Amino acid sequence: MFQGSLCERLDPQETPDAAIAMTDAEGTVVGWTSTAQRLVGYPAAEVVGRAVSTILPVTCRTLLEWASTEECLARGGWSGTATVRHRDGHTLKASLRFSLLWGQDREIHWLISGTDIASLSPVATTGWVRDSLLTRTPIGVVVHDRDLRCAWTNDAMERQDGIPRDQRLGRRLPETLPGIEAERLEGVMRQVLDSGITTVHEYRAWPPADPRREHAIAASYFCLQGADGRAMGVCCTSVDVTGSQRARERLAILSEASTRTGNSLDVMQIGQELADLAVPLLADYVNVDLAESIQFGEAPFARIGPSDDHRRILRRAGIASIHRGVPESPWARGELVAVPPDSPLTKVLSSGRSHLEPVLDCSPGTWFDRDPDRARTMRENGMHSLLVVPIRTRHAFLGTAVFIRTEEPAPFQEDDLLLAEELVSRTALALDNARRYARERSAALTLQRNLLPQRLREGTAVETASRYLPADTDNGVGGDWFDVIPLSGARTALVVGDVVGHGINAAATMGRLRTVVHTLADLDLPPDELLTHLDDTVRRLAEEDADSQDPTRITGATCLYAVYDPVTRKCTMARAGHPPPAVIDPHGKVAFPDLPSGTPLGVGLGVPFEAVELELPEGSRLALYTDGLIENRDHDIGAGMKHLGGALACPGRSLEDLCSSVIASMPTRSPGDDVTLLVAQTHALNPRQTTCWELPSDPAVVRRARTLVARRLAQWGLERLEASTQLIISELVTNAVRHAAGPIRLRLIQHQVLTCEVSDSSDTLPRLRHACPSDEGGRGLYIVAQLCRRHGARCLTSGGKTVWAEQELDPGI
Repeated sequence: MFQGSLCERLDPQETPDAAIAMTDAEGTVVGWTSTAQRLVGYPAAEVVGRAVSTILPVTCRTLLEWASTEECLARGGWSGTATVRHRDGHTLKASLRFSLLWGQDREIHWLISGTDIASLSPVATTGWVRDSLLTRTPIGVVVHDRDLRCAWTNDAMERQDGIPRDQRLGRRLPETLPGIEAERLEGVMRQVLDSGITTVHEYRAWPPADPRREHAIAASYFCLQGADGRAMGVCCTSVDVTGSQRARERLAILSEASTRTGNSLDVMQIGQELADLAVPLLADYVNVDLAESIQFGEAPFARIGPSDDHRRILRRAGIASIHRGVPESPWARGELVAVPPDSPLTKVLSSGRSHLEPVLDCSPGTWFDRDPDRARTMRENGMHSLLVVPIRTRHAFLGTAVFIRTEEPAPFQEDDLLLAEELVSRTALALDNARRYARERSAALTLQRNLLPQRLREGTAVETASRYLPADTDNGVGGDWFDVIPLSGARTALVVGDVVGHGINAAATMGRLRTVVHTLADLDLPPDELLTHLDDTVRRLAEEDADSQDPTRITGATCLYAVYDPVTRKCTMARAGHPPPAVIDPHGKVAFPDLPSGTPLGVGLGVPFEAVELELPEGSRLALYTDGLIENRDHDIGAGMKHLGGALACPGRSLEDLCSSVIASMPTRSPGDDVTLLVAQTHALNPRQTTCWELPSDPAVVRRARTLVARRLAQWGLERLEASTQLIISELVTNAVRHAAGPIRLRLIQHQVLTCEVSDSSDTLPRLRHACPSDEGGRGLYIVAQLCRRHGARCLTSGGKTVWAEQELDPGI
């Protein structure tokens, strides 16, 4: 929905510049004008028959929803400002109105009128009618066919000339409006049909709402063109220009309000925008006070009862004055303000109705007695007329807006109150949108932070540090995540991913993908195979959401998965459309390895992922990150990676200091996308911490394996683990001898735990099962599971498998 209000000109000399187009109920363009071609560059042949969404940010679904709402029927359409795409590729800010037209059998069409806001002169701007409902100057629309019979009309037209819709449709103007005026208007329409030139004509009417008073109606006639460029009819837009200069001034204020307010999601800024707009156009001094809770997205307070003694505390969000320094306000912007009891503010919050006090009474015996500070400020600054308008939504109050006159001698009148209420109602909508957005962003951020690891589980292989910076308020929280996952054999997996999109859906999808990565990591899959399974998951999730009409549904993700082995100092990594990692050697030299990029997850191209293995010197650092760190509106990814490389080239800094300095070096503190950074410093195991034996595939080798293990444990001072380790080795080696062929490899690793590994040439992974009492086998892995902390199996890239088990170094802990 548009944030501003549509503008229709009252100045007849300016009206021909308005661009006019007509669509059917589903948004297909059925009529085009030369003024529309001048505005957006498209001729009728390229637009008629196509969806209007190719030019305007409005979809068929939006138009259908508008046409079914009571608010649309009451207003006769929707209006606002939006960005329009020109044929040559540039965009322009346009003021648009979508007028709901009725045809025979209650068929619906839409008439779209608009003008480039940048082209308006100050004089023209003050003559615009920005909102037909609020300004009481509805714009009538009638579309005549080539025979000048009425084909479409809106409800506002009946209020202008008193002709019911049923009597107008299908008839020529003289049949519904007898007299010389009808003949003259038909002559104007024929001239427009023949020449194609837009014409302005003014005529008189006596509307039913005011039958005794002659009204002046300014009408603009536009030639509607079909796909072949030929005239297919005439469109007439008309407005009652009988109003006074005061009405024009009020409309100018509303016109300015449509472009100056509601463009932010910061509630404090929105409050200040209202104050700045109203001074000096409506008042000499304005303050806007808001419920403190809405700044954090929480629910505002409900209407207070007349007997409620609880003093409401508001926060001053906006102040403006014609005097330098705003001497009228004892409270600065951002400070808390107490609502005095028995004051007009309390009455407004209690009744929900605005308060108009043309002549402000500050004499003793009034509510000022309970608030001497306010009374003194009002007397000292000559405040003599007061308006208090509640800022409210349908269910609750957001705050109050106070309008005061000091230098302007004329007191506030009912018309001023109506204008103030119109301005405040627009502000209330913007504030409620900002509050709801703040609530959603807070929920998404909370979900995101709860789904991210609360503490990185470092192993022997690496030590790590990380940073997560959510996107700014305009873009919303995204779906970035990172992880450090301990694997078997003292290895560690490093993961960074980024879900496409923002908001709660992105955060929730991130949590699902992070869980999947943990599950796949527990299977000890190589990085390329893990990404293949993760890609299948993303595509399956996308298929499940395919029937959803939610525009925020997730469409893909990127991921980088790396596994570092401290025994061999080798790091194997693969990526799916994600930026490459940065490798910093012990001397601080930064390089970005040539790693195949892969396709983003969920794209469905079927391209296999490729893994690359790097050997890292001990003390090397790996930096994994998301594109929010290296890409923004001001520079591309290449420049961002160069900047990141310079920030990472600090070999003497700790990991925490390095992360902080990288984030601090970002060009902006309000990123348009989430920023995630994970830095890991690699370590290598001392060769004395590992031992490996090659054993023949012979049942007799089991005894030898137990002897070898006992000797090594004695050298490591782990005699207390001898019994359990010998039993684990016996079961694992026996299984390898029984179910595999070829040599057997036995390895012990002493790090944070004691890891026992038995590798063989079989690709069949063992599984734990419960043996029946009569079974002679099947209890080996069950026994192993009872003796160790963790156990599992993984396939080897060279073929075969490794079965492993981990024991705590101190069983008593």
